[in-house]
Parts: sequence; C-alpha cells; structure tokens
Amino acid sequence: MLAAGRRRAGGDRGEASIQMAIVFPFVILMTVAVVQAAMWMYARNIALTAAREGVAAARVYQAPDSAGTARARETLQRIAGDSLTGTGVSSGGSATEVRIMVTGNAPSLIPGISGLSVSQSAGAPRERWTTP
Repeated sequence: MLAAGRRRAGGDRGEASIQMAIVFPFVILMTVAVVQAAMWMYARNIALTAAREGVAAARVYQAPDSAGTARARETLQRIAGDSLTGTGVSSGGSATEVRIMVTGNAPSLIPGISGLSVSQSAGAPRERWTTP
C-alpha cells in the first residue's frame, strides 16, 4: 500500500517542465512581437518628426524649394541612427501649400523579414503676402 501511494505522487513529475516547454516559445514570440511593434512605432515617430521639420523650413516666406527636403535630411541624420534606415525624402505641394514625405525601413528582429516599411508625410500652407 505504501508503494502505490508513492507511485501516484511521482506520476506528476516533469509536468511543469513539459508545460513550460510548450508555453515558453509563445511567451518569447509575444515578447519579440511587442518589441518589434515598438521599434516600428519609434521609426514612424522619427519619420514624422523629420517631415514636420522639413515643412517648418519650407513654409517660411520666400524659402527656396530645396529648404524643406534639406532640413528633413538633416533631421534624419541627427536623430535616426539605426532606428530608421534606407531613408528617402521627397517634397510636393503647390504655390500655396508644401508637403514633405519621409520614407524608410524600421529594423527587424524577426529572421527572414528584411525590414518594416515606414512612410510619413506632413503638410502646411506656405507663408505668403496677401491683400485684404
């Protein structure tokens, strides 16, 4: 009778290890996914900041056409680092409006995925003299 009680108590040995072996990869995957999403959001913030800085420089009264893109590129060089790679800056708009678009790639932690695309733009009216 004593031996049967010992067998029953020992039957659950290793159950926690098996459960962890099944659950732990999902926990790691979720952690990596959260960090990856945070890196992508940070890269989007960098691109938006550069686009806004470019718009602020381009909308000034009598600013040259290249002022916005130059300011956006300078901002990217200053703050992007490795958080936003393969960047591109383009400008558009009209005589009354300016628009700056910044594109790039956020780094990827997941093997096999080269990088997540980021594209942000900002626009505002140009400063100009008007008659009342």
